[in-house]
Amino acid sequence: MLAVLCLITLTMTGRSIKSLQHMGLDFFTSRSWNPPAQFYGILSFIWGTVFTATIAVLIAIPISLGIALFITQVAPRWLRSMMVYAVDLLAVVPSVVFGLWGVFVLAPHIGGFYGWLSRTFDGWPVLGTLFGPNPQTRSFLTAGIILALMITPIIVSLSREVIETTPQIEKEAALALGATKWEMIRGAVLPHSKSGLVGAVMLGLGRAMGETIAVALVIGSANGQISLNTLASGNSMPAVIVSEWGEADTLKKSALIAMAMTLFVMTIIINIVATAIVQRSTRRSRGAM
Repeated sequence: MLAVLCLITLTMTGRSIKSLQHMGLDFFTSRSWNPPAQFYGILSFIWGTVFTATIAVLIAIPISLGIALFITQVAPRWLRSMMVYAVDLLAVVPSVVFGLWGVFVLAPHIGGFYGWLSRTFDGWPVLGTLFGPNPQTRSFLTAGIILALMITPIIVSLSREVIETTPQIEKEAALALGATKWEMIRGAVLPHSKSGLVGAVMLGLGRAMGETIAVALVIGSANGQISLNTLASGNSMPAVIVSEWGEADTLKKSALIAMAMTLFVMTIIINIVATAIVQRSTRRSRGAM
């Protein structure tokens, strides 16, 4: 597998050299994507990828951890099995199904809610920027919601397995000392599972950053958009690659491959950071400095 990964890296790097030599650092620092002028800057697409993935993770984390804790600590056995089956079933739904649901169901009916958010928080210091004027139904927030739906089953499944590794004796000891159910979860389950939960969230983040079809259908395909306004249309690297590959000439294909290589490097960095966080948390849980 490492050999295959190295070959993929070498191939993508070799085929992206032409566009990188043509653009230089402007490839990463410019937001202008103008194929007719043979000018390719991917800064806005990097922003769109990171922004939508961040929105998705912020939405998915509390929901996923809540579901995982409910399944493992609260739900009766008959309900637990049904919920596990439902979560596992959602995890294998094709991404295009989520994307089409976002286009035909979510986007047409969420415009009123977006308008309410924009009007309500207009002029507020931070929320006024996040929910800015001229809300679009196909936007960063819509893409983030769809991605959150897609990564929630993954985070739930991994979190559930991690939480179930908590030794029963630790939970019983906490309850025997008079702790409530929530105090037992907070004092015994979450500290023991923290490193695994971080890994589950980071895996969900990586999945959100690499998602293609669903994001391309609901993000709005607005090039050059770098904004904190979650209700604005934008674009992301995977969406651009899938939408523009078919009509690309040699130089543009090189730019798209370089964009894919950038996404690949970003994903590797996220996994390295996640591994470091997990290892540090594990050492702390074992009493190491």
